[in-house]
Amino acid sequence: TALMFYFIFGRIASIPTQGIHPFLFYFSGLTLWGYFSDVFTKCSNTFVGNSALFGKVYFPRLAVPLSIVISGLYKWMIQSIVLLVVLIWFQVSGVENINVHWSLALVPLYILLLALLGFGLGILFSSLTTKYRDLSFLLAFGVQLLMYGTPIIYPLSFTSGMMRKLLEWNPLSGILENFRYALFSVGSFNLGGLVYAVAFTLAALTVGILVFSRVEKSFMDTV
Repeated sequence: TALMFYFIFGRIASIPTQGIHPFLFYFSGLTLWGYFSDVFTKCSNTFVGNSALFGKVYFPRLAVPLSIVISGLYKWMIQSIVLLVVLIWFQVSGVENINVHWSLALVPLYILLLALLGFGLGILFSSLTTKYRDLSFLLAFGVQLLMYGTPIIYPLSFTSGMMRKLLEWNPLSGILENFRYALFSVGSFNLGGLVYAVAFTLAALTVGILVFSRVEKSFMDTV
C-alpha cells in the first residue's frame, strides 16, 4: 500500500511530505493506521460476528474485543520491524537522513491511545449494530473516508483554513503527526493534539463500555 501511495500521491500528484521521503512518510502513517482500523472494524463486529458463541456459553463479552486489541499488536509489531528495517536501509544507503527525536519514547503511549480508541469506538458501534444492522455497511465506508481525513497521505501543514480545523478535530491527526515527528524530527511536537487525543479516547472508551455493558444484557433478542 505504501508503494502504491508513493507512485500515486508522491510521484503523480506530487503531494509534499515535509521533506520526508514519500515512501517513508506513507509507510510510517500506514503502520499506525493499519492497527487502529483493524481494531476498530473487528471490534465493531463483536456482537453480530460472535452471536452463535455468545448464545451457547456465558463469559465476559468484553474478552472478545480485548483479544482483538491484543492480537492486533502482533501484526503491528511485525509491521514496525519492517518499518525499522526500511528506515535503516534508507539511512545506510544515504537516501534519507533519519533524525530520531526524544519523543520516540512516547510511541507506546501512541499505540495505547490507538488501541483504546479503536476498542472504544468499536464496541460502541458493535452495540449499535445489534439494533441497526445496516450500520455495519456504513461503517466500512466510513473507515475508508476516515483514512483520507487523517494525515496519512499528506502532512497537516499541507492544509489550511477550515480544512485544517476540521482535520484537527480528528484525534488521530495529533497522534500521527507526533509519531512522524518522533521518527524524522520534521515539524513540531503537537502537545495540544496529544492532549485532545487522550481526552477524546477516554471519552470514547467510557461511552463505549457503558453502552456495551447495557446492550450485552439483551442483545440476543435483537441479533
